[in-house]
Amino acid sequence: MAHTKQLGSTKLGRDSRAKRLGVKRQHSQVVKAGEILIRQRGTQYLAGDNVRQGADDTLYAAIPGAVHFKQVKKTLFNGKARYATQVNVSAVRLAQKEEAVQ
Repeated sequence: MAHTKQLGSTKLGRDSRAKRLGVKRQHSQVVKAGEILIRQRGTQYLAGDNVRQGADDTLYAAIPGAVHFKQVKKTLFNGKARYATQVNVSAVRLAQKEEAVQ
């Protein structure tokens, strides 16, 4: 008779690691070029001025400056309106940046 010996005790207990999504830099915070602003799945936040979107929808700063969030109204293909948050980075002079750090 073919019998198999006892292998595993349970099929439970597996869980994936958290992806650490969300807003990484807040409004009017000074950032460097290339710094990640938001990690997201899909486009909950939209890329605005001086902000680029990565392949995994991550938003990052294209230039050094201050982060600003703005509510914008987008029209969908079916004519309905969608309100979304747009992330912008405005250029900041070095003198202002040094004052913000101190």
